[in-house]
Amino acid sequence: MISKNIQKIFDIGLVPLIVLDDVEDAVPLGKALVAGGIPVAEVTFRTEAGGAVIEKMTQEVPEILVGAGTVHDVEHAKEAVEKGAKFIVTPGFNLDVVKWCVDNNIDVIPGTVAPSDIEAAMNLGLSVCKFFPAEAYGGVKTLKALAGPYADIKFMPTGGVSENNMNEYLTLSNVGAIGGSFMTPSKLVKEKKWNEITEVCKAIVKKMLGFELAHVGINTKDANEANNIANTLGNVFLQEKRETSGAYFSGDVAEVVKGSFLGEHGHICIDTIDMPRTIAYLKRIGVEFNNETWAKDDKGNIINVYLKDSIGGFAIHVRRKAQ
Repeated sequence: MISKNIQKIFDIGLVPLIVLDDVEDAVPLGKALVAGGIPVAEVTFRTEAGGAVIEKMTQEVPEILVGAGTVHDVEHAKEAVEKGAKFIVTPGFNLDVVKWCVDNNIDVIPGTVAPSDIEAAMNLGLSVCKFFPAEAYGGVKTLKALAGPYADIKFMPTGGVSENNMNEYLTLSNVGAIGGSFMTPSKLVKEKKWNEITEVCKAIVKKMLGFELAHVGINTKDANEANNIANTLGNVFLQEKRETSGAYFSGDVAEVVKGSFLGEHGHICIDTIDMPRTIAYLKRIGVEFNNETWAKDDKGNIINVYLKDSIGGFAIHVRRKAQ
């Protein structure tokens, strides 16, 4: 069973690895992550400040979910939890650390690279593992192979994962989230350029969700007017017209409704490559949904939903992009 904190990590999809020497950097960095849309941090014990950073961040940036990484022994696991860490991440499968976490009901994501590691995790009742170092051990290709015999295991690949290849990992059914330091570039951290880190995070979230305009919906008074508008758009912009029961489409440019639908003027359709994380992201920033518009595929996956509020007289809906 996935805990509330682990589910939050999966919803966010991104886990920044934090390495700080100066505890005073904990709060501004934490706030930069929150502002950038990534309210989670794996604070590593690679420096002596690790425990203090966890404590400072959890106390003064309550919006962020803080965990501890590079945990090699039970003593550091205990310290991390005492300082406020909500989850523990180990670089390899450390039986002592993992067992202590399990016995004390602490979320733990143990490092694994081979079936034997995964079996050990499963024997302790775990269903979430780190895959590290991901790229060095075959990356996406290996994770695809592991999905067969270990279909119920979710992975958090880290190590060699970057902005350039992150979506290759995130589209895999057995990847819950990815981890990496690329979300908090060391150069920007050292120079204390917190606003720039926020912009880096925003760009990464944007790339993960892949928002793009699909079409604009136009309300009309009747089917005849809709047909005329669709013909005009098609002639001007060389778009093929196709008809559905409720509208005429002018290519992918516009959906001309045979009458009036949601929105004063019409609607705007935004496609996303990751519907579950898009919904979670929108909820985190306070967006509400029109609960009468949820649409699912035959497997129960959400494929379309309208926002509760219109923008500029247009209803807005997000849609899973066709694969």
